[in-house]
Amino acid sequence: MIHTILIANRGEIASRVIRTCKKMGIKSIAVFSDADSDGLFVQEADMAIHIGESRPALSYLDQEKIIRIAQQYKADAIHPGYGFLSENTAFAKKCEQAGLIFIGPNSKAIDAMGSKSRAKSIMKEHDVPVIPGYQGDDQSVERLVREAKEVGFPLLLKATAGGGGKGMRIVHKAEDLEANIQAAKRESKSAFGDDELIIEKYISKGRHIEFQIFGDKHGNAIHILERECTIQRRYQKVIEESPSPVLTKELRSKMGDAAVKAAKALSYDNAGTVEFIFDDKTNEFFFLEVNTRLQVEHPVTEEVTGLDLVELQIEVAEGKPLPLTQEEVKGNGYAIEARLYAEDPANDFMPATGTVRLWEYPEVEGLRIETAIRSGSEISIYYDPMIAKLIVWDKNRHTAHRKMAYVLRNLKCLGLTTNQDFLLHLFEQKEIQDGDYDTHYIDNHFDAASFTKIAKDKIDLAGIAVTLLNWYKRNQSRVLLRGMPSGWRNNRYAYQQVDYVCADAELTIEYLAVSKNTFDFKSGETNKKIQLTEVAMPLISFRVDGVQYKASVAQEGDDYFVHLPETGNIQLTQRERFPVKEIVKVEGGYEAPMPSQVIKVLVEPGQQVNVDDSLLIISSMKMENTITAEKAGTVVEVYATEGQNVEAGFLLLKIE
Repeated sequence: MIHTILIANRGEIASRVIRTCKKMGIKSIAVFSDADSDGLFVQEADMAIHIGESRPALSYLDQEKIIRIAQQYKADAIHPGYGFLSENTAFAKKCEQAGLIFIGPNSKAIDAMGSKSRAKSIMKEHDVPVIPGYQGDDQSVERLVREAKEVGFPLLLKATAGGGGKGMRIVHKAEDLEANIQAAKRESKSAFGDDELIIEKYISKGRHIEFQIFGDKHGNAIHILERECTIQRRYQKVIEESPSPVLTKELRSKMGDAAVKAAKALSYDNAGTVEFIFDDKTNEFFFLEVNTRLQVEHPVTEEVTGLDLVELQIEVAEGKPLPLTQEEVKGNGYAIEARLYAEDPANDFMPATGTVRLWEYPEVEGLRIETAIRSGSEISIYYDPMIAKLIVWDKNRHTAHRKMAYVLRNLKCLGLTTNQDFLLHLFEQKEIQDGDYDTHYIDNHFDAASFTKIAKDKIDLAGIAVTLLNWYKRNQSRVLLRGMPSGWRNNRYAYQQVDYVCADAELTIEYLAVSKNTFDFKSGETNKKIQLTEVAMPLISFRVDGVQYKASVAQEGDDYFVHLPETGNIQLTQRERFPVKEIVKVEGGYEAPMPSQVIKVLVEPGQQVNVDDSLLIISSMKMENTITAEKAGTVVEVYATEGQNVEAGFLLLKIE
């Protein structure tokens, strides 16, 4: 039996494993980096041990150090979670050699599926349909270019190791091929320590449907139904659901049988996922890959089946047979998961960093939150920007969607840019509600420009909330002339004024205290009667012309993060009463668009560049972005060095 588990991971998956450990009476050991020293999972574990610097290579990817800590503190087993070392064959073997139970499939299965090229070959041998393409040992750029041209365009470059969209590129024309191959290799090497790629014919219209598989050490293998993960951005899943809205009983059986066939071919003996691309016009499906680990979206399967997949993982790792047969696997109701990310949907979903100033969620029957953040948690540049997973179960798809929309309207995650309002926007679309979409739905239907335009009445509500809150704070702190009306003037009709900026919009509010907690507000040509009813930080309640509103407000300097169910998340910046000297932009300067690490400097002083030439490659939250030249010119100076961590707005280089 396993008595102590070291969790070689961080964040919400570490918290998830710790929860099952407590349930089973198993001691949990967490490891944490510098950046995670205040992490919630660190507090939740029975024991927590500092493992190194913030960079994953010096902490969560340091195999020898993890094994050494596990042995030193008498752990019986290591749970790798997902990402990091979860699908690393060498690590699984090292655990076995060190006498530690690796809570995952055997190293041979990981090795076979760790290479997407080998995985495709195995699937071919077992009559599972695969996408045409190239997978081979010759990984030279020249060979990949040649093979890619034979496959034809559009095509998909895909890292054979790992997942999550890292090391993945769609290429539409030959002239973009070599640069994309090099970028995909670099990103894959950084994320997984392996730069091998495969090339596949790109299926431009399809759905992503995956089957949860489970095997044990006694030759048993089953599937635990499907999850549809079609709604994606930047190759990463945004919404996952079960059951799929398009699978018939016959198709589910056919795809499930293929998934089990794959599991048995691998002598699979733990949790895994077989992913398929599905054409809902022809009902054809093709093998994509096997993820030899627990998936991010596993709570969806747990909610519809009532199973604890982490508990199953641990029991199977102990050598116990699976406790259920294929016939006993039953789905009940419908579950959906939405991933809350620190990212900017209006800026191509660029990752964001910052502090979660306020974290609260509504109490809704059927709601499950998987997270390791709380009010005050930092979202850093070093790790994936996922803040939380929101999972809703209900008796059918439409009622679950309604509940999810309610959760997204009432969730409070304030202090930084997130995709919360974008997720709500998705659940309000008819195509999403009807299940009528493909993997390109977001690319084809999401208009970032129109999405960023906030209606004036919403900005006004946020401005009223902030103005009332600041008035209340000042009034509470008054020590002189407390009997005088707030904002008293010799001219009783003189209004107080406050100015805000919201994105590109400006807001001027004028207000006058009429009586205790009652005000006249003016915004442009609009006049409103306002009554402040309650302040219980961070919540402020007020009435606008008799209509009650409740706003949550978090503050950082002159920046205010406001949430109302009626408006979503709005950020206001209060303008100084006196002009502030603006920071002069350097002409020809290129700044970091977000906090990031400089991966590669591609130019040097004196070099001539043309429009769209690549200048630098930066990485934030494990995703690479290339800074390109906006105009032709000469590189005058390069201010960044490779490996340097820079803040948003840092001057990287200058071109004249």
